[in-house]
Amino acid sequence: MMLSRPVSKPWMWLTLVSVAVASGLLAWPALSRDGGAGQPRTVTPRGPLLPAEQQVVDLFATASPSVAYITTEVVSAGIWMRTEVQQSAGTGFVWDNLGHVVTNSHVVDGARRVFVQLDAGAPIEATLVGRSPEYDLAVVRLTRFPKDIRPLPLGQSRDLRIGQAVYAIGNPFGLQRTLTNGIVSALDRELPTTRYREVSGVIQTDAAINPGNSGGPLLDSAGRLVGVNTAIRSNSGSSAGVGFAIPADLVNRIVPSLIARGRAPLPGIGITPVRPELVARAGLSGIVVAEVERGSPAAEAGLVPLNRRNGELGDIIVAVNGRPIDSLSSFVAELDKAGIDNQAELTVRRGERERKLKLRLGGMVLRQYLGSPHLHHLPISPSQRPMLHYGIAARRRLIAQRCRRWRWSRDAKSSRASQGQPKSQVP
Repeated sequence: MMLSRPVSKPWMWLTLVSVAVASGLLAWPALSRDGGAGQPRTVTPRGPLLPAEQQVVDLFATASPSVAYITTEVVSAGIWMRTEVQQSAGTGFVWDNLGHVVTNSHVVDGARRVFVQLDAGAPIEATLVGRSPEYDLAVVRLTRFPKDIRPLPLGQSRDLRIGQAVYAIGNPFGLQRTLTNGIVSALDRELPTTRYREVSGVIQTDAAINPGNSGGPLLDSAGRLVGVNTAIRSNSGSSAGVGFAIPADLVNRIVPSLIARGRAPLPGIGITPVRPELVARAGLSGIVVAEVERGSPAAEAGLVPLNRRNGELGDIIVAVNGRPIDSLSSFVAELDKAGIDNQAELTVRRGERERKLKLRLGGMVLRQYLGSPHLHHLPISPSQRPMLHYGIAARRRLIAQRCRRWRWSRDAKSSRASQGQPKSQVP
């Protein structure tokens, strides 16, 4: 079969032009009769924005240049012993004129590289200055930044009232510079961060907070920072109207410490408590003191630890500043409320008697007493035996798991070497 091409014919063109002109002449009267149907309508002038609307518009225009879009590269172990580079995203905000940007600790957790994008500019690499998983806060610093970098104004979270308007700016699902608004739904919530630790005084809001908003600012109607958006409660993983923000007063206490020292000391008294699981197994309650550090506030106040020779109990802390302690989390929360360098009153049970001890809190690192394998050789009282043997069993299981993991890793490396395979590299 041959393919034919259309051939141009002059008489056919004349016929088509005549038909088109006639059709246009016939259609013109119809268009003139229907009043210009199909033409754009006249726009009705809106007039000025309402004062409340203009306030929100101005708030976003002022605050958004100080909000950062943060992306990270995280190296993780993939299948077949290969390493994989994964990317995650979050939000941050400018803290000062020196290029420090605040975000959540979980946003930069395990990050090999961190990039910060301000406003509509290009991503800038940043270095990690410090992070505190206990408060879910972190600080990164831009390697270079514009001279007109502008920190967010800082407000006070202690002045917030339920029902007060708040605004969240962030990058939900990677959608940069997104503004949502709501109210303060509740105050003084407690938010778990790490094991046995909760941040107290957390702000609850119904402003839409979604994945990607983490580390972004929660602002009041004056455009001041009153919280750092951190978590949501949702069955679907997206906003259900229940979001949580770390209060600005706590942020203003932790961030300067991260910038100066790279870490945030925790209020403590210098004790090593027995793990709560072991305390409960022994039928006890409160904070069982296992060890007291020399020269610590606890040592100066005269706290008595567990006697490791005969297994007899020492002091059990049952209240801080008159508030009962029923868990390690509540104990840590009460110390946080008191704060470093402030005085606290402990209610201590020693034997059958209770006494009150006053001490000044210091900056400590909390350690938990797990029990040691050699403890079963020591004479212990019947009430302590189940607790200590439970700790020994847990320690032995942990050691066994680590040994199995080490053997598996060693065998896998030996197998690759015998087959002449090159070592895995980061792609």
